[in-house]
This record gives sequence, structure tokens and C-alpha cells, in this order.
Amino acid sequence: MDTSGQIAIVISLVIILVKIAVVIAICRKRAKIRRSIIVLPDVGFLTLTMDKFLNDMEREKPIRFSSQQLRIATDNFSHFLGAGGFGAVYKGIFTNGTPVAVKILNGSSDKRIEEQFMAEVGTIGRTHHFNLVRLYGFCFERNLRGLVYEYMVNGSLDRFLFKENTVIQFEKLHNIAVGTAKGIAYLHEECQQRIIHYDIKPGNILLDVLFTPKVADFGLAKLCNRDNSHVTMTGGGRGTPGYAAPELWMPFPITHKCDVYSYGMLLFEIIGRRRNLDLNVQESQEWFPRWVWNKFETGELMEFMLGCGVDEKDRETAERMVKVAIWCVQYRPESRPLMSLVVKMLEGGVEIPTPMNPFQHLAVGSPCAYVLDYATSNTFSNTLTGSSGSCTTPVMRKYEIGRSSI
Repeated sequence: MDTSGQIAIVISLVIILVKIAVVIAICRKRAKIRRSIIVLPDVGFLTLTMDKFLNDMEREKPIRFSSQQLRIATDNFSHFLGAGGFGAVYKGIFTNGTPVAVKILNGSSDKRIEEQFMAEVGTIGRTHHFNLVRLYGFCFERNLRGLVYEYMVNGSLDRFLFKENTVIQFEKLHNIAVGTAKGIAYLHEECQQRIIHYDIKPGNILLDVLFTPKVADFGLAKLCNRDNSHVTMTGGGRGTPGYAAPELWMPFPITHKCDVYSYGMLLFEIIGRRRNLDLNVQESQEWFPRWVWNKFETGELMEFMLGCGVDEKDRETAERMVKVAIWCVQYRPESRPLMSLVVKMLEGGVEIPTPMNPFQHLAVGSPCAYVLDYATSNTFSNTLTGSSGSCTTPVMRKYEIGRSSI
């Protein structure tokens, strides 16, 4: 065999060996990636309830991350975004460049943390809507329990209503109100199981780069069967004072209408671009919702809008928002509209009936007498004016709005 033939054989062998080496390297890399992704449950650590829950969720969309993956993504939790009642939130970036917000859960006990974890993953993990924050995945290990959400560039709505010097145009505020209502309507009316959020407020409405609103923080949320019109509550009131519906602080049945009340209080703050309770203004304006109702009742909305800096071109929209907010905060749950109707009213798609005084119970007789009436009526519909519903409009009857007798 001549020299050129030998050289050809050697080159061929080298090429074959290089290919084998590349294949082995790729296989090892893939095995390493799989090992970093697969998280074996700590059988001794997980309760039977949590173990079953995690197994169920593995069949859903959220990804199960390891604590090491989250520490790498967040640079060992060095970029702090903020904290709430259920944990601290950190910014992170995945290797593919996707920014995320990682919430590290905390609580007074392991049982409380489990409840928070299951509430959030069990609700938002099963939902997909443009106006709901997206859950990418979760981590549940002995030393770290976290939730991985999409990162929202503009943070929460309360920053722009109460803290920031930047003024959002009223049209954009209206769009935020509509988008938020659509997200809540989806939870109430379009999910396979109705989801009650229980904590609708500006701090739980996140804004993306285009100021698109997304409902977030499902730590208090609860799934309920559509066949059950009321939910049994345990462990005291839920929600945030000032936004929580009155019935949440009483030992009476709860419905999804408690979210409608909270949304109404949120809507008042969007309209006024101020907190509902502000002790730094004149006494008549300290509680904004009551002041708005007084202006509406006396036909002085023009003065109100001037005080809130609403331009003339936005006044028709602002008046719609005022009427919707008043309907949403009606004292009796059955007098509040469905969120799908709230969307239609805000968008101008349906007639808005003249709302009743939602605060009359605060000025009539003893509050105890009203609570007794609330507790002893067999059905909330018995409190409506007239048994035939003749005092309600077709729109009100269709969308479960009733007129309260007080």
C-alpha cells in the first residue's frame, strides 16, 4: 500500500473517532441537563396531601423547578422587587433570556405555606387568560418553596395611582379597569371551576410594558363548584380591609360577588387616582366612595370630575365608571352585577341602570339591626323591592342585579 493510501486510512479513522467523541459529549450534556431538571420528591418531607397535589400538577402546564435552578436564575436572590403578605419577590432571568419574577413563600407554619402554595398553583396554574399573570412553574423543596411568574416591567398599579409622579392618561386608566374586569370575569364565569380571588386591590394588578393589566397574587384564592352558590369560610375574614366586602367579616355565606365589591373599591381609586381613605383632605372627601356617591346623588358630578382632573373628552367614560363602581359596592351581594356585565357597562355596550345608594345602611338605625336582617333572611332576593321583580329592568334581571330595599 502506498503512502497516500495509508494517509487516507488514518484521516478516516481520525474523522470516525472525532464523530464518536462528539456523540459521547452530546449524550453526556443531555444527561446532565435531564438530571438538573428532574426533581425527586423528598418522601419524608412531603405530606400525603402535598405529594398528591404535586403529582396532579405535573400533569398540568406549570414546570417544576429545583431550588438550584431558581438560585442560578435570580443570582442567589440578589435582585429584590418587593414583598407582600405571602412572601418576597425577586427578579430572575432564565438561560434563554426570559425574565421572571420568583416569589419565595413564607408563613407562620409549614401548613400555612402549603395552603398558600396550593391556593396559587391550584388556581392560576390551571388558567390561561390575557389579563391574568402567567405562572411558569414552581419549586417545593424542604429549604425553598417558590412560584415562578412572568415578569411585569411596570410593576403594580398602586405605584402609578398613589406613588409615582408619572400621570397615566385617563383613557389608559379606563383600559386598565376594563382589562382587570375581564380577568376577574374569566375567573368567575369561564373557568371549569369558578375561582374566587378574595383580594382584588391595586397592589395585585400588575402592568406589562404596554400597561396591560394582569390580575395576580392568588394566595387567598379558592376554587368552588359552580353548582354551589355559596362558599363556606373558615379561619376568619379574608382580603384586605378597605377592599374586602362586608360579608367577609361576618359569619354568613360567601359568593363570588365579594370580588365584585373589591373591584368596585379598586375602580373608585382608579377614577380618583387616590386612596379611598385619605385623612389629609377635607373631612367631606376623606372617604372617597361616599363623597363620589354624594356628588352623584346631588347631580354634581361635573364638580367632582373637575376636582379629579378629568378632561371634558373623558367625562362620559368617567361617568360610566362612577356608575359601575357604585353598583359594584352595593352592600348586599345580590345587588352587585356579574363581572361580565361590568365589562359590558364599562365598554358602553349596555344601558347602566341608575344605581341605588350603597351606603344607606351606614346612616339608618343600628348596624346590628341590619346585620340581623341580613342573617335571618332565607334568601337575599327576599330583600328586593316587590316579589315579582317588576322594579328591575330587563338588563338587571338578566345579569343578576337586584334593587335593595334599604
